[in-house]
Order: sequence, then structure tokens, then C-alpha cells
Amino acid sequence: MKKFEWSQIDEIVQALDHHEILAFPTDTVYGVGVPYGDLNDLRRLKLAKHRPEEKPIPMMISSVNQISQIAEISLKTRKLIEAFMPGGITLIVPLKDSIDREYTNGKDTIALRMPDCQPLLEVIRRLNRPMMVTSANMSGQPTALTYTDALMQLPHIDGIVKGECRDLLASTIVDCTTNDFAIVRQGAVSKEKIEEVLK
Repeated sequence: MKKFEWSQIDEIVQALDHHEILAFPTDTVYGVGVPYGDLNDLRRLKLAKHRPEEKPIPMMISSVNQISQIAEISLKTRKLIEAFMPGGITLIVPLKDSIDREYTNGKDTIALRMPDCQPLLEVIRRLNRPMMVTSANMSGQPTALTYTDALMQLPHIDGIVKGECRDLLASTIVDCTTNDFAIVRQGAVSKEKIEEVLK
């Protein structure tokens, strides 16, 4: 397995461009992912995690502009984007018709996150496309919070970036597909903060 530091952003981008699966620290927990745009890469990522086929992989983006290219955003959703992105929140939003549903296991929605981690945002910017990213652990196993955790759980991926996660708590997932926004998973952003913004 290749080992990287965040100082090697050129090499990290090159590895991802060459269809390699990499794990890396984020502002919340360790993630693992591939660039958006190749369904075979996505299949390999799911296999590496033993992820059930019915569970789509979230998408990680580097800018608000990327969100508008992928998803339909309501005014209410935009409030959450402005308040908490980049940060520890993942928003489930309706997909634009132009996006291939194979990326979302046939679903008309996608989970989007913009990490508050500058080196990772820079990687996504340099790739010039979003990434399909999920937590760096085997499905059903504890979340990987450290480099060692990720290394032990996913020994057969192509590479890993050494570093530290800040919050050590997974992102809060909010379903923004109906008027009654629902918290699917409580995480780094509190329910109270979300309710305050949506008032």
C-alpha cells in the first residue's frame, strides 16, 4: 500500500486520477474514496468496504458551485449550506436529471458533503470533479478515527494519507428532500444548531 502525507498533494491527485482507492483524514473521521466519473472505480470502492449494494456512497464536493451542477437545492437547503459548509454536515438532496442513477443505486437523491479540511478540498479542486467518499472502515465495523484504524480495517486498498482527524465524530446527516427536514444521523453538527438556522 502506498503511504502519503498531505504535503504530497500532486502525488495524491495523480494516484486518484489513475483509479487508485485512497483513504485520508477529514475534519470528522477517516474517509476512503475515488473520483466521481468511473462506475468501475465505484464498484471497487464498495467491494473494498464490503458495502451492501443498496447503500449508495456519498459525494464529497469542494464548492457550492459543484452542488448546483449535481443537485436541486431549495432555499431552505441553501440556508444549511451557507451555515455549515464546509463542515461536519451531510445533506441528502434531490439529484438533477442529468446525473447517472447508477452512482446512487437507482435513487433520485444523493448525500453531499463539503469537508472543512483544506488539503482535501484542494485535492478535489485539482481533480476538477467531486469524489465518492465514505467512512474508511469495513461495513458494520467501528468508524476509523485514526490512521492506524483505517490501515487495519482496509489493508487492501491502494493507498492512505497519514494525518489526524479533528472532530473524531461522523458528520450529521440531514434529509433535505421534503419540507420536514429530518436528521438521519446525529453527528458533528448539533440538532439545536440546525433548528436555529432553519427557523
